[in-house]
Amino acid sequence: MKRILITGGAGFLGSHLCDRFIKEGYHVIAMDNLITGDIDNIQHLMPHENFEFYHHDVTKFVHVSGQLDYILHFASPASPIDYLKIPIQTLKVGAMGTHNLLGLAKDKGARILIASTSEIYGDPLVHPQSEEYYGNVNTIGPRGVYDEAKRYMESITMAYHRFHGVETRIVRIFNTYGPRMRLNDGRVIPAFIGQALRGEDLTVFGDGAQTRSFCFIDDQVEGIYRLLLSDYTMPVNIGNPHEITIRDFAEEIIKLTGTDQKVIYKPLPKDDPQQRQPNITKAKEILGWEPKVSRSEGMKKTYDYFRNLPTEKLFKKEHRDFSSRNKK
Repeated sequence: MKRILITGGAGFLGSHLCDRFIKEGYHVIAMDNLITGDIDNIQHLMPHENFEFYHHDVTKFVHVSGQLDYILHFASPASPIDYLKIPIQTLKVGAMGTHNLLGLAKDKGARILIASTSEIYGDPLVHPQSEEYYGNVNTIGPRGVYDEAKRYMESITMAYHRFHGVETRIVRIFNTYGPRMRLNDGRVIPAFIGQALRGEDLTVFGDGAQTRSFCFIDDQVEGIYRLLLSDYTMPVNIGNPHEITIRDFAEEIIKLTGTDQKVIYKPLPKDDPQQRQPNITKAKEILGWEPKVSRSEGMKKTYDYFRNLPTEKLFKKEHRDFSSRNKK
């Protein structure tokens, strides 16, 4: 039986990857320090004989006993509300955490896939964004802690591949959504749905003309799965190329939820990207992958998940215990 370590395994994406690899017959070890992850996301897997959970911070030394065939490194804050509150931890998990896991992959002879992001393109001057584009990133801006952590991840991963011969894969993830997202984590979809369910007006930053491209979680997991098992070692964009303005998306949410809220506008945060759309030519040609779930279908599943949350979660303000240990 193949054994796989999934860091960030209690997070939104990580927990869905745990589900997928359990389904595929792997022995899954999920690792998470639960700063932004939620144990509820993997509670259903706890009784499974081929599932283990390690409560651990990957910026510390990482040890896993026995055989290890694959590593998926998904441990990182991924929303602005998180990485602006814990900027140093965000940089550390991208640098020290990735270094530790690459060392583990080298020691075990395991293949490692790291989760990069469309944020490495910054506020792009090229549209849509292909893997050959180097990006337009403000290294000293507030978002730089996340952008540069991911850019460094890619660099050290390729260094381990070239110098040590470690089998590596790099996925550049574009906006992904679905069940298990945190309702108040600051990202567009849970923010809009949460406001609609609470009867609040929907908040759009800037004039709403900025664009995003949203990929449903099932499609994202399928792309990651295919990339891990492929022979391709360079970065691959995995995302949905169907682009929409934030203003139009807010109107879609109002229609979906059947509410009568207004859209209100607030100043745009510094360095917020104006355009985000993946060029997925490589994913199509190399992996035979493209998204299958339409936005209308995916949003209905996501809305159904959120509206069935307990009332106390719907109205609870986002709070995370970012202890001083994790701010260092």
